[in-house]
Amino acid sequence: MSTSKIVLVTGVSSGIGRATALKFAAQGCRVFGSVRNTAKAQPIPGVELVEMDICDDASVQQGIQTVVARAQRIDVLVNNAGVTLLGATEETSIDEARTLFDTNLFGILRTTKAVLPYMREQRSGRIVNISSVLGFLPAPYMALYSASKHAVEGLSETLDHEVRQFGVRVALVEPSFTKTNLDINAPQTASKISDYSKELSVVSQAIQKNVQKAPAPDSVANTVVDAALGAWKMRRTPKGEASLLAKLRRFMPAGPVEKGLRKTFGLA
Repeated sequence: MSTSKIVLVTGVSSGIGRATALKFAAQGCRVFGSVRNTAKAQPIPGVELVEMDICDDASVQQGIQTVVARAQRIDVLVNNAGVTLLGATEETSIDEARTLFDTNLFGILRTTKAVLPYMREQRSGRIVNISSVLGFLPAPYMALYSASKHAVEGLSETLDHEVRQFGVRVALVEPSFTKTNLDINAPQTASKISDYSKELSVVSQAIQKNVQKAPAPDSVANTVVDAALGAWKMRRTPKGEASLLAKLRRFMPAGPVEKGLRKTFGLA
């Protein structure tokens, strides 16, 4: 592995992003981490914080330009920043769906478009997009989040075909439940339909139970570093549940996989 890469990780204020930035710094990389407000952000040892709102075109361009101005290049982009949403599909407003996609999909598109001119010019680079096991599996009451991660998977695979001619590769990391504030404090849809309330409550409790017993973000962070600095591989799943689910999805019949998923979420 190289230890002199210029790395930008988005969304480093907590969770997977923070753990990942620290892992890159420990590898000897020069690490930049994006936050929405540097004045309010907690310092991260070995990480240079850059102000960037991935939902704002101008902010993204400015953030990338700041990194390149300081480091003269950018070797790795880790698109980590994201949001989630819990609720029945029917309860989800178009505005809620649009906000989620603006972060989880269009945020990745903005940062990717901003770094690619530099990566094409230097004829090298690695873009690592944080997906989820929900990028290849469904989850009840998380339709829009799951849809956004399915979209991230499609974008990433297509983009990799387009940019490999420039020495740039795109990779996906697909974690399962991880003990982060994003999952512990998952927002719910504003609208409520009583017919769904009982089952939604069961699913919500199951998610909380799984998150509470889930591993800390370090395992995911290790996988992200491997995806960025190691030999290229399109998909990587952290050891444990995520890797098991990937194997089950690939090799098991759909019926048992669906039954197991429903059991995980507390559904009959």
